[in-house]
Amino acid sequence: MSFKLGENVGPYQVMEQLGQGGMASVYKAYHAALDRYVALKVLHQAFNEDSTFIGRFQREARVVAKLEHPNIVPVYDYAEHEGRPFLVMKFIEGDTLKARLNQGPLSSREIETVVESVGAALGYAHRQGVLHRDIKPSNVLISTDNVMYLADFGLARIAEAGESTLSADSIMGTPQYISPEQAMGMKDLDGKTDIYSFGVMLYEMVVGRVPFTADTPFSIIHDHIYTPLPLPRIVNPNVPEVVERVLLKALAKDRHDRYQTVEELVDAFKRAWVESGMPMQGTSIKMRPTEFRGEASTQVGAQASESGETGHSPAPKRTSKWVWVGSGIVVILCCMVGLAAVRNNSRLTSPPVMSAIQSTPTRMPVLANTTPPLPNPSNESPDVTAARQAVQNDPGNPDVHLQLALVLWDDGKKEASVEELAQAVNLADPGNEEFYMRAAHEFMAREAWVPAAGMYVRLAGSYPRGEIPEEVRSGMHETVYKAAAEKNMTLFVFFERIDNFDLPLGYVARGRYALYNGSLEDARIQLENAERVKPDMYEAFLLKAEIEIKAGSPQEAKNILLSLSSDLGVPEWIRIMAEDYLKSIQ
Repeated sequence: MSFKLGENVGPYQVMEQLGQGGMASVYKAYHAALDRYVALKVLHQAFNEDSTFIGRFQREARVVAKLEHPNIVPVYDYAEHEGRPFLVMKFIEGDTLKARLNQGPLSSREIETVVESVGAALGYAHRQGVLHRDIKPSNVLISTDNVMYLADFGLARIAEAGESTLSADSIMGTPQYISPEQAMGMKDLDGKTDIYSFGVMLYEMVVGRVPFTADTPFSIIHDHIYTPLPLPRIVNPNVPEVVERVLLKALAKDRHDRYQTVEELVDAFKRAWVESGMPMQGTSIKMRPTEFRGEASTQVGAQASESGETGHSPAPKRTSKWVWVGSGIVVILCCMVGLAAVRNNSRLTSPPVMSAIQSTPTRMPVLANTTPPLPNPSNESPDVTAARQAVQNDPGNPDVHLQLALVLWDDGKKEASVEELAQAVNLADPGNEEFYMRAAHEFMAREAWVPAAGMYVRLAGSYPRGEIPEEVRSGMHETVYKAAAEKNMTLFVFFERIDNFDLPLGYVARGRYALYNGSLEDARIQLENAERVKPDMYEAFLLKAEIEIKAGSPQEAKNILLSLSSDLGVPEWIRIMAEDYLKSIQ
């Protein structure tokens, strides 16, 4: 049950919800006895599936609450409300470092302040034997009086302590900032995993972008483990060589090659910074005008960070995308590991359904050749060859990459199609809604549910909460539901991204994925979560019918399916699936 606005939770009166994500929800509350506002960070109810979790939560919370440092958000208390554990933290009015970076490059003085403040907080915590495990700009808070705080200390550890389905689904750490050893699931982590994540932040502030970006979190994680670090001076030639050396050491793949303590990293960076000359002009990089929307940052309860927790009141900013600069090679990061998995699972098991899309896929026009024609392999169709020629003619155009992705899919080359789609997305302006809508429609028409779902989820994330157009919302529901039966779905669409704007759909997707790729028990657990959040959700009824079919209870399934097939308010695609299932069990 959610915390209700206006109600009392112990001595705290809930004032407003600041954010919600897959791991926790954040509320602003008033503590009358002390006449102050606090932030309540309420862990998701799915963690309660593990009966021993509360005890572990209390032990971890005690450790976090002992951290007393001027640059760490204080934890005042921890408790439970109606079975849901929550932390009581200092309420900080302000914004995040992530929001500040989205406004443009930091000044030299701002970079120094981040290094000193975050470095001091992190070094103190390590000396107390506490790791953060999720260092990133959205967990650095900047108060209205310009004090920087490191937030969510220990939250990843608290979540990791649970054995719930939710924690099993989640990678503890954010892909763009995760260390190689954390990405590989190693349990014997030490302070050097935080040093790596801190190093990614430094790289982003100085170079102008994070080291690794790709269309899917899985691809980014793969790059942190296996792909050499893009050299800072290749990405941004203005980065001084002495600063580059510090970044290379902080971001070494082998943790034993990194700085051994945060203090070593901070000292080395500050020495290099001074040696390079201040202010350093290399902190500015060029951006295309369409990529930077200079919106004024909104004052929010900064605890509602961007770690999967999107505030209700302020409208989310559209994600800015940094571009490669300098004379170096443009690095296109694709989903190669995901594609290997697709090759091994090219024919995945899914239930018989009839597509709700009756239209014939649109054939994209092929651009005229302006360069010598490419050879035509014997196993490649003329359409694919022509589309490859178009890409060769105009390699920076996302539309021609999308065209190639579509004809590759039509030619049966599914993994190559997804790779090409990833390149198209990397090149597209993040605000180009027409591009993403067209890509979603085209893949949906081909019953390519996983790439279609990825496009709809990306589209949905570009709108403020509660303002997603009906066409996008309905398309996302259908494609996510159908994609969830496919084993490779989690390589391209993370459940946590769905949670950000449609938590019940996230639960249903987890449940259907578990049904066809995991266990019946996990599917039932996720269905119960969805029903608690939204009891009248049609997708949940359909999932329940599928679960009953697989559990060997056809009569129970039949009753549900008959109701869905005769309800005029049911979306057409759900009605069609219900009718198909009825035929299969009669």
